[in-house]
Amino acid sequence: MTALNLLSGLTPNGRKVAIMLHECGLAYDATFIDILAGDQLTPDFLALNPNNKHPVLIDAEGPDGAPITVWESGAILIYLAEKCGLLIPTDARRRIETLKWLFFQVANQGPYAGQYAHFAFYAKEEHRYPYAIARYRNEIDRQMRIMNARLEHHEYFADEYSIADIALLPYVASMALARDTDLSHLRRWKNQLLAREPVRAGMAFMEDKVQKQTIAGGMQGFGDEHRSVLFGERQYKARR
Repeated sequence: MTALNLLSGLTPNGRKVAIMLHECGLAYDATFIDILAGDQLTPDFLALNPNNKHPVLIDAEGPDGAPITVWESGAILIYLAEKCGLLIPTDARRRIETLKWLFFQVANQGPYAGQYAHFAFYAKEEHRYPYAIARYRNEIDRQMRIMNARLEHHEYFADEYSIADIALLPYVASMALARDTDLSHLRRWKNQLLAREPVRAGMAFMEDKVQKQTIAGGMQGFGDEHRSVLFGERQYKARR
């Protein structure tokens, strides 16, 4: 048993944390959280993260030697960067450049990708509104153009490889890049990162846990019970 336990599923947010753990060379245990079954709604999980989302990182050897629990993937990346002294600059200007792109990811890229997936795949057929699907897909494309423009004159998002790149990669890798737009700089960056062994190891995180009811598994058998858990009655039922 190691000091670190990553509770997550097969998601871009879980993969970004796994990449960082491999970049730091830290051994960790992985606990699968099956969100389709409602693992995230159990009292034990809610005691770790009241927002019922993964990933969650438990470090038995926190900053003061005592256990610490960290949730929100961006916060976990910052925590691990500071714990390891890696991939976050100490220089004030370079550090804020890193944090700008990290927060761009957690505030924009992740949420819009999630909303697109909801309306395009997981919502009931009658709720797959063309306006909503176009809205979120167009925003994803806009963000990719922003990222591509940044990388035209920069090797990485913050001029040096950092937690910003780690945060942005899994979502870029999971989305179709080209829609009548030249994203060659973004593609170059993606391939450059995927050439790193720790990145490949992190991207393989829980690849054996693909579920047939998800987009990656072909959406076989996804139904109302899953919707209830993810964004319906069970998700929003009052809990104390």
